[in-house]
Order: sequence, then C-alpha cells, then structure tokens
Amino acid sequence: MTALEVGAVVAERTVHLTRESLVRYAGASGDLNPIHYRDDVAARVGLPGVLAHGMLTMGLAVETIVSWLGDAGRIVEYGVRFTRPVVVDAEAGADVSVVATVGAVDDDGIRVDLTVRHADTTVLGKAQVRVRAAA
Repeated sequence: MTALEVGAVVAERTVHLTRESLVRYAGASGDLNPIHYRDDVAARVGLPGVLAHGMLTMGLAVETIVSWLGDAGRIVEYGVRFTRPVVVDAEAGADVSVVATVGAVDDDGIRVDLTVRHADTTVLGKAQVRVRAAA
C-alpha cells in the first residue's frame, strides 16, 4: 500500500439488493422478522416498506474495503449508527452505494470513513473502520 492522505478515496461500490437478497440473508442470519420480506407486516407496523436488515447493510458496507486491505484480519474495530432504513422495493430492489475515504492515519493504523447511501440518503452515520497498518 502506498502512502495515504486524509480524504483519499480507497474503495467504492454499489450493491443492488433485491427481496431475494433479504430472504437469503434472513435464512443465513436467523433474523426472520417479517418486516424484511412482507409488505403487509411492514405497513402494519408503520414502516415505509420492506427494509433491508441493518446488519446486512453494515456488512456490505465494510466488505467494500476488504479487497483494498488485502486481508480482512487487519480490521480491528468497526462501528456505525443506523440513521435511515434501506427500503427494498419488490420490483426495483434498492441500490446501496459505499464510498470509503481515509479519515485519519497514525502510527497504529488507519481510520477509514464509510459514506453509505441509498436513494440520495445517508443510511449509516459515523461509519468508521479502524485498520492495522500493513506489515
């Protein structure tokens, strides 16, 4: 890895989620809450639609930097605030975009700030990943 400057974009991508993505994640994670796959239940509890799992959104966000890091084991800390839901339309799905930017560099490693958006709205706030410097 070359010298890093604060503000440098190190990775970015857009992930398309579908209702099938949500059902698969529900099965894998064990989170079978029907707000993640049933419109009627989501509406009944006052949600704007079927929502992507927060942990799915969080996971796909941090996965964005793994190929840049070369080793996911370099991640030492990761935290976010869930600020807005990702509503996944039955037909159109939902696109989640992630931009990873160097937030700080010190002797112990790097802080990577993730900007995670859906439909022009930030869905994860204060999304920061602390990584060990490369050996």
